[in-house]
Amino acid sequence: MVNVGGARMIEVGMTLPEKIFYIDRALLKAYADASGDQNPIHQNEEFALFVGLPNVISHGMLTMALAGKYVTEWAGGSANVREFSARFIKPVIVPAGEKVDLTVDATVTEVDGNTVKLDITATSAGVKVLGMAKAVVVK
Repeated sequence: MVNVGGARMIEVGMTLPEKIFYIDRALLKAYADASGDQNPIHQNEEFALFVGLPNVISHGMLTMALAGKYVTEWAGGSANVREFSARFIKPVIVPAGEKVDLTVDATVTEVDGNTVKLDITATSAGVKVLGMAKAVVVK
């Protein structure tokens, strides 16, 4: 167990509070511009449909970054995150004119001194979008 701020104990099996991030086409455009990833499947609905996708999809790295933000905020800053990894298993589908949810939570799987291992869950529209998402943080 780890004592957080003298008030709350972190134990194996503890579920951390969920956080909902919202993704819309404006965020996809901003991310594409910032990252340089201008793949049309993230911005052009006609192209996304042409290549067999159900609609425009979020960048996988954007989805992972939002899950990483969740971990970083819970850990109290990026300096406390020792490891973070995930696999992309399903796309986050972003229809025009909509904000879609990305819901992230985590479960404590191991506590060793002040090191905490987390299993992270990220879903959109009830579908798990990241697999094998894990983090190691220092609290």
